[in-house]
Amino acid sequence: MSQSVSPAAATDAPTAAHLLDFVRRTAADTALVASLPLDPEGRTWVRLDGPGGSEAWLIGWPPGTGTGWHDHAESIGAFATARGALKENSLAVRLPSGGWRALELHDGVDRERLLRTGQGRAFGRHHVHEVLNESVTEHAVSVHAYYPPLPLIRRFSRTGPVLRLEQVERPEDWQ
Repeated sequence: MSQSVSPAAATDAPTAAHLLDFVRRTAADTALVASLPLDPEGRTWVRLDGPGGSEAWLIGWPPGTGTGWHDHAESIGAFATARGALKENSLAVRLPSGGWRALELHDGVDRERLLRTGQGRAFGRHHVHEVLNESVTEHAVSVHAYYPPLPLIRRFSRTGPVLRLEQVERPEDWQ
């Protein structure tokens, strides 16, 4: 038996703008940011209560760490840097949702931005990116939120213009 969502319930879902506002406000909470344990070897994270049933995380990034190329499937999202700076490389192209293992990307699809302390960005469904702490000496800390909560993350490798689907992770893999 299928259930329908009432129009009122559908409008209660957070938008990308709501998520961006949340991550910026949370990134400005210096006590929360300072409470995150930092590990010199790997990323650390703490799950947070996001707005409207969203999934949210406070993440610590040791120098030289990153996510690798990935997307967040059908979820919209936002993230903000709370300390340090994070570089985001992204693709200005929508990937097919399935049925492929490798794609050749066209020229002009690469985007790059640097998000310093207090800066954030929102993104839509199927956003493909990698996030990096390129500092060689300083930890970075960021806040991330996704709605609906992440059903999966697709991980990719990239060699020049070729993007390859390498792995699909489900929530039980990272919680």
